[in-house]
Amino acid sequence: MYLFLPIAANSIHVLIPLGLGCLVGFLSGMFGVGGGFLMTPLLMMVGIPATVAAASDSCQIAAASASGSFAHARMGNVDYKLGGLMLIGGITGGAIGVQIIKIVRLMGNADFLIGLTYVIVLASIGTYMFRESLRALRRVHLRRPTRPGPSRFARFLAALPFQTSFEKSGIRQSVFVPIALCLLVGILAAIMGVGGGFIMIPAMVYLLRMPMHVAVGTDLFQILFTSSGVTLMQAAVNHTVDLVLALVLAVGSTIGAQFGARVARRLRGEQLRIILSVIVLLVCVKMVYGLVASPAVLLSYAGGH
Repeated sequence: MYLFLPIAANSIHVLIPLGLGCLVGFLSGMFGVGGGFLMTPLLMMVGIPATVAAASDSCQIAAASASGSFAHARMGNVDYKLGGLMLIGGITGGAIGVQIIKIVRLMGNADFLIGLTYVIVLASIGTYMFRESLRALRRVHLRRPTRPGPSRFARFLAALPFQTSFEKSGIRQSVFVPIALCLLVGILAAIMGVGGGFIMIPAMVYLLRMPMHVAVGTDLFQILFTSSGVTLMQAAVNHTVDLVLALVLAVGSTIGAQFGARVARRLRGEQLRIILSVIVLLVCVKMVYGLVASPAVLLSYAGGH
């Protein structure tokens, strides 16, 4: 059974987006990440235009994050004071990212920009996670105690003006920190079609020193509204949101996440992180190859001329 995707302007077998949704949902449930940083490049690999893949994935992320956000809100894991500041940065960054996509689409370089952004971000995140996972495994093997302490960057954050206490998170930070972090995440959400959890969760836990459960709940809260805002802006400005594609992806990711969560219980945290880092680096290598390899067809034809 084939689906016609009106915005992507092509047909695709229903099992392909459903299977990709299940795969990314499985990884999401297994590793505790949104999976948008994998979904968009995978959609590009099966022939979905980069701009449509990124925008439609934002829609799927908004739908998927709604359930998690409401669940964490009922458990009291959302810091609304911090989340409100994060939304300011997220929505602002999303608006900037949408305009960037609009400009580069007019220049004809949107697909290249999205692909290059993915290569840079995936290479950085994947390499960092791989190194940290190896160090953690080595510490466990040698039974060396960890001695976490404030980094030089953390001390810099503590010296910033307008320090405010966030009681729910149990931290004190400048109001500029969450706004600046989510400004970056909002731009990436528009360009890459990601929720930004793979950036924000480590930043909130290691830089802001937030408890893990509050970091996850608060980040899902901002992802819900940031991704929703980005989706609306992409649809209104760039007309790149394919609701048919987003719906099938959402169904698949919901199913896959249930199985991923069960598998995760059988593996240690260090093992999960190193597996995820390898997957990220493999996707990065495939994206690099797609950018530098010669296309199969060197010429394209435009109708009506």
